[in-house]
Parts: sequence; structure tokens; C-alpha cells
Amino acid sequence: MSRGQTKPISTVADNRAARLADMVWILGGTFRMGSDQHYPEEAPVHRVTVDGFWIDRTPVTNRQFRKFVNATGYVTCAEMPPDPKDYPGALPHMLKAGSLVFVPPKHSVDLHNWSEWWTFKFGANWRRPYGPRGSISGLDDHPVVHVAYRDAEAYAQWAGAELPTEAEWEFAARGGIDRRRVCVGQRAGPTAVIGQTRGRANFLTRISSRTATSVPRRSWRLHPTAMGSTT
Repeated sequence: MSRGQTKPISTVADNRAARLADMVWILGGTFRMGSDQHYPEEAPVHRVTVDGFWIDRTPVTNRQFRKFVNATGYVTCAEMPPDPKDYPGALPHMLKAGSLVFVPPKHSVDLHNWSEWWTFKFGANWRRPYGPRGSISGLDDHPVVHVAYRDAEAYAQWAGAELPTEAEWEFAARGGIDRRRVCVGQRAGPTAVIGQTRGRANFLTRISSRTATSVPRRSWRLHPTAMGSTT
């Protein structure tokens, strides 16, 4: 039993069959992966070939993740206090369960300092995305957040699937569009950051969650960030 789960997770055939109804078959192909204009680890752009695969039509929702938690008793990483052995020298009062929460600043910020718009909040997790006073009441169809990689792996295993590789995710996210920085139209829309100039940015001052299907679909009938799990 791995850290982050309280009951054994079994792969149920019924879960797999049910999920196929909400998945899309992506025909494999070759594309140019990465970018020479963003983060260093994304460079250089290189050609990658992927085989065909199934992938979720939408992101995993709070409703779906709750069903998984109720069936298995799983506890996410954000819900568990950090082990002091993993953080030698850490201040005792900081060793509490929590997660990073996006807080849009009201002024122009340095893009090289992520701490200007991300804040660690005690008690923030998938049940309470904005902190201990928040909730997901009425947000059943919104994407689940504050999920670590191992949490996603556990969910995928329970659902009878597996996480897509980085290449599969990018190939699907592009929706069949290659050699373009932004795959929804020719320009980046005002979704997260605007007014970017010389390494600085003005973030939108209003932030809200959207349902998993509220963002327009792309050419493969996928909703953006709908990269759940492959079979």
C-alpha cells in the first residue's frame, strides 16, 4: 500500500467499460513537440511519433474524483501533513497539510518569481480548493484540483486506465494543429495572463472555476486540459 491511500485500490473492469463511453480515440501521428520560445526544458522542438490511444473527453471532475475517494478511502497528498524526515530544518509550524493556491495580484509582477501569484495555504485540497473556508459545493462538474501525480495515478488505476505520456498529452492537446504556439486560434486569449511585457505580466484580477465542458471543444472533440487517462 503506497503513501496516500488507506484502502487497496482494485482495477474494476466495469469502471473501464463505463469510461470508454466518455473517451475519444486519438489516431496516432507525428508532430513537433516542445517549444524554443518558453521554458528551457521544453527545447529544442523535436519530432515525436505516438501510436493511437484513448483519452478522456473532459478533465476529471470533482464528482468523478469523489466517487473514487468514496470507493477506496484514498487520501490525497495535499490532505496529509508533510513528513519532517522529508524536510530537514523545516519550521515545525509549516509542517501542515496544504497546497498552493493561485492568487491573482493587483499589480504587474515579475514572471521569474512565481511566489508573487502562488500562495501556500494550509487546508487547501481537492475538497477545499481555495483554503479551509472554501468548498466544492455546487462544483460537481468542475475539474478536480490540488491533485498530485501519485493521486492521479491512483485514480487512473482505479478507473481501469493509465495516465497519458507527456507526448500523448501534447499531441492530443494540439487537436491536430502543429507548428503553432497557441492551438486555439492564432492568438492567446485573456485566459490567465495579459499585458505581458519584458518579463512582466498583469494577471486578470478575477478568477473563477469553469465546468469541465464549458470551454469550447477542439478538432478532436476534446475540451482543453481534458487529458485524463488512456487505456
